[in-house]
Amino acid sequence: MAKRCWLMKSEPSVFSIDDLERAGPTAWEGVRNYQARNLLRDEVKAGDDVLFYHSSAEPSGVAGIARVVRAGYPDPSQFDRESEHHDPKAARDAPRWFVVDVKFVRKLKDVVPLAALKANPALAEMVVTKQGSRLSVQPVTAREFKAVVAMAG
Repeated sequence: MAKRCWLMKSEPSVFSIDDLERAGPTAWEGVRNYQARNLLRDEVKAGDDVLFYHSSAEPSGVAGIARVVRAGYPDPSQFDRESEHHDPKAARDAPRWFVVDVKFVRKLKDVVPLAALKANPALAEMVVTKQGSRLSVQPVTAREFKAVVAMAG
């Protein structure tokens, strides 16, 4: 299967691109949306590139690049009663939530703000630029990926 590209959102107050750099390869955990879960479980693969997006930030936008190093597997936090991501309906033989492992590639010189993404005609079809797009894991075309990286300088 060909390498794909993704945009993954995280609030920098929870987990930032700097946190990823310090942590090393880590699970992209806590996704509790079924559409995003399905992407993590079925489509995101090791080797895929990721635009790391800071949401609920000033400005919100793409802050760095990451790479998927492990394809989808059951999110261990769903089984942990002490975790804020615990799901009492999840069972080890029937997990509800999945994660992928990602690693830091690089931080962008400057955050590419959402307003700049929306203003770029080459990104008009990019999911994150669409009204009401709140999904935490989104597909990105290779062309869109390259355009965003080029915008970062």
